Amino acid sequence: MQQRTITILGGGFSGSMLAIQLAQVAGPLNGEVHIVEPRPVLGPGLAYLDRRPEHLLNVRASNISAFPDQPRHFINWLQATGTPVQNDDFCPRQTYGRYMRALTDEVLTHPAANGLTFQWHQQAAIGVTVAPDGHYATVRLADGTTLRSDIVVLALGNFPPPTPAGAAECVSHSGFHNNPWAEGALRAIKPDDEVLLIGSGLTAVDILMGLRADGHRAQITVVSRNKRWPVSHQRHPSYPSFYETELRHLHTVGEVVAAVRRQVRQAATQGIPWRPVFDSLRPHLGAIWSAWPLPEQARFLRHLASLWSVLRHRSPQQNVAALTAMIATGQVHMHSGRVRKIVEAGENLRVETEHKTETTWHTARHVINCTGPLLDYSRIQDPAVAALRTAGHLQIDPLRLGILTDEHGAMLNARGEASNLLFTLGPSRRPAYFESTAVPELRQQAVALAQELGCRWNEKQNVALSGHEAG
Repeated sequence: MQQRTITILGGGFSGSMLAIQLAQVAGPLNGEVHIVEPRPVLGPGLAYLDRRPEHLLNVRASNISAFPDQPRHFINWLQATGTPVQNDDFCPRQTYGRYMRALTDEVLTHPAANGLTFQWHQQAAIGVTVAPDGHYATVRLADGTTLRSDIVVLALGNFPPPTPAGAAECVSHSGFHNNPWAEGALRAIKPDDEVLLIGSGLTAVDILMGLRADGHRAQITVVSRNKRWPVSHQRHPSYPSFYETELRHLHTVGEVVAAVRRQVRQAATQGIPWRPVFDSLRPHLGAIWSAWPLPEQARFLRHLASLWSVLRHRSPQQNVAALTAMIATGQVHMHSGRVRKIVEAGENLRVETEHKTETTWHTARHVINCTGPLLDYSRIQDPAVAALRTAGHLQIDPLRLGILTDEHGAMLNARGEASNLLFTLGPSRRPAYFESTAVPELRQQAVALAQELGCRWNEKQNVALSGHEAG
């Protein structure tokens, strides 16, 4: 039986979760899975390698098992490792990172029951080349190693935020932090240093929780276009899905918004708050998004995406309580506007913001970019991405949200054809789902892609065996 090879580029959450799910696919599968990840740890990725216990997940522990058919797997692991937890707890990110590391260590250590073996290359991929006949691809690593691969999966996760407008001249300033998640990025901030955050989403909340834990005393200014904080999670009963009856056949943003508002009003008459109404939409978000034609998707991004993010991506109650206290004491001040320019002023930075027709200057020792990751794959300079883009094997979506794929995650080439070799999952699949960042959605992508690759694997093995028998 011919041995086949899958190479996964990226060993953060998405890539590691795919490896974990590949180990669960029914066999026999005769082959190797290579995971290419230069960081010193597999599994947690940038999101869950966090070393700060005050940075919490914004999904409850009961909802983030690695295995959909074993919903208590994470809870059981916590209990087995002596970590006290309740189903409704919001665990530290670092705890979930240890869980993912344990699961990836297991697949690396022992061959899977289906026959797959897994190998980690602690290297960066510097290129991907598709063979002229299209039957395989070659992945080149920084140390000169080449991996001939029957399947290559891009699982590169999130990329650092784009540099804010007008900040090009200060990117090397010691007080400018464009990537708040870079290791040690915020260690230089002293308790009495004034700080300015660009953005007011979950990343900003995490940074504020970290500063608070470090005993920060000075003024913190938060510049936000919409002047909204994430709302808090609340405990509530579930709400029945209304997707099939109300939303399935709707194809405009206005129709969907009107239908959701009707449900919120109807729920209110029964004493049910809006949160469970929104939560009932979660399994159907991808279908709602994909039913909108491109102009409607663009309309949503222009007018509602920021509000949706505030309502959908909520913060644990303890974080909201701590933030409320910081605002009440005057330590945290929100300023409405967008950043126009950032300039050096000795050790400090000066930030010009604009709101309507009014401009304001702010001075701070440290400026932290909390605007979210770079999504536009035309601007991403990762060598593997650049090689595939240049060769026409990667098609960027018109809204600049990620990579265009078919329904299985197969990447579309410049002619719109689905690849038999190149796949992707994770944040890169925002064009298909819009929501493609949280554990439950990424876990489901990994399960579906692992099953798809297993089916393709078996089909090719059966064809090969049939050809051998015929010969």
